[in-house]
Amino acid sequence: MILKALTELGVEVVFGYPGGAVLPIYDEIFKQDKIKHILVRHEQAAAHAAEGYARTTGKPGVVLVTSGPGATNAVTGLTDALLDSIPIICLTGQVARHLIGNDAFQEADTVGITRPCTKHNYLVKDTERLPDIIHEAFYVATNGRPGPVVIDLPKDVQIEKAPYRRSGQRGEHRTYRPQLDGDELALREAAAALARAERPIVYSGGGIINAGPEASELLAEFTRLIGAPITNTLMGLGAYPASDKQFLGMLGMHGTWEANHAMHDCDVMLAVGARFDDRVTGRVDAFSPGSTKIQVDIDLSSINKNVPVDIPIIADAGRALKRLIEIWHEEGYAKSQPDLAPWWKQIEHWRTKKCLSYKDSDEVILPQKSLERLAHFTKGKDAIFSTEVGQHQMWAAQFLGFDKPNRWLTSGGLGTMGYGLPAAIGAQIAYPDRLVIDVSGEASFQMNMQELGTIAQYELPVKIFIMNNEYMGMVRQWQDLSYDGRRSHSYSESLPDFVKLAEAYGIKGIVVEDPAKLDEAILEMINHDGPVLMDCRVAKIENCFPMVPAGAAHNEMLLAGDVIGKPKDDDALAVV
Repeated sequence: MILKALTELGVEVVFGYPGGAVLPIYDEIFKQDKIKHILVRHEQAAAHAAEGYARTTGKPGVVLVTSGPGATNAVTGLTDALLDSIPIICLTGQVARHLIGNDAFQEADTVGITRPCTKHNYLVKDTERLPDIIHEAFYVATNGRPGPVVIDLPKDVQIEKAPYRRSGQRGEHRTYRPQLDGDELALREAAAALARAERPIVYSGGGIINAGPEASELLAEFTRLIGAPITNTLMGLGAYPASDKQFLGMLGMHGTWEANHAMHDCDVMLAVGARFDDRVTGRVDAFSPGSTKIQVDIDLSSINKNVPVDIPIIADAGRALKRLIEIWHEEGYAKSQPDLAPWWKQIEHWRTKKCLSYKDSDEVILPQKSLERLAHFTKGKDAIFSTEVGQHQMWAAQFLGFDKPNRWLTSGGLGTMGYGLPAAIGAQIAYPDRLVIDVSGEASFQMNMQELGTIAQYELPVKIFIMNNEYMGMVRQWQDLSYDGRRSHSYSESLPDFVKLAEAYGIKGIVVEDPAKLDEAILEMINHDGPVLMDCRVAKIENCFPMVPAGAAHNEMLLAGDVIGKPKDDDALAVV
């Protein structure tokens, strides 16, 4: 019944790890060939791989884990998917119904544990309801603001037989009906506000990407139509072409000087598919003061949650943008719109800061340089990039540049170290012939490095680009900034030989530390037919700028050269 429902829903891949409480399902998987099972090495990786699959394809990812530790190991991935609005379905085994609550072997209250970290969850007690529940779970996960859904399956339910019957609900939830079309008066008010604006800005987030490729096309059309600058959140990168002259770069804690200042000084802001995350706003009371704020979001609970807005629009991002374009043409706003030249002149002045510039070296590889060269050699290859979490993640967001959606996989809301490698696996499973690169730090990589086994087993040509500075870089940066350089346990005292580690799994390993050999090493990595792990030894003490310090307003940024702390040893620089 379970496999039939998944097949009906178009599922082609399941990421999982077997255990006693899901053996009946695994036995059925063995008997069929329509759904491919990918055996990961840890249940957290199964969830992240499903996320990577979902984010690249737009289809929900499916996870299968056993009861107890299988389910609890998946919790990090479920929470990550909830915060980043990624549709995944997690099938968890459970002890037999009569044993629930008896502290049976490998029993955990999966429904209770996952209630705060899923969009919805089910404990299946009636076998006959299985087809409807599975179909309904997919509807909930993929409609409205996407998210993870858990289906907890007692072992005796899996074994029990029942007729495969569907109700007439077509898989919909009986009460969950997300609002797709925005209120017409609110849309017209928003268009009129933008038409009057002298300093408009568009601020788009991951909701645009979740709304599908057409939403990104409509975002570009509307932004060009009104002539406004546009900035993306970390999760929204690729929703608007990074190479376009109207794009200001990412905003927020490690956003660009021009994006944060334009957001601060704008008079009308259109936020689409973005939830005013604290990493974007900085100190909330100082966020874009004096601007008229328009927020388009399909999730009612995200409206006014963090920042009060003047014109709320509850709608699908693509549909709202399409209607805004129509209204703009209907009202002839292009003829009455104020001259935006003074606004663009100010923006060009902010751009002269060249906030992402850095002083290169011929003695050591700068992390920024490594990503600039990686971006150079992957240009035109339609590569998919995943990242772990830390400095390398922020530098990747700043330097890689994405012109299309669904090419950027990163953990935004939860900031999960260990995300990138399994996410890359999910993306590579979805697109076997695409170039998939996990940009990693040596500390994050070790969180899920066992997934090299999955890469080897399925012969996945994933490229792993480790930016190795021997530190938990972002932790070290904050310690230098906020804790007077007391680097408490942020240095990796013992690291593996990453090349030998790769070779132990039958994977090609490369190490480079000479800047003169960086290009050669990158080309060797991306041109190799199979998987590659590249240990790129970068400068140990390099900080990621711009940076908005904790408690500061979003336009109060630190740049390279600003004083950030007191030195406690020879290399804890006060000025960086």
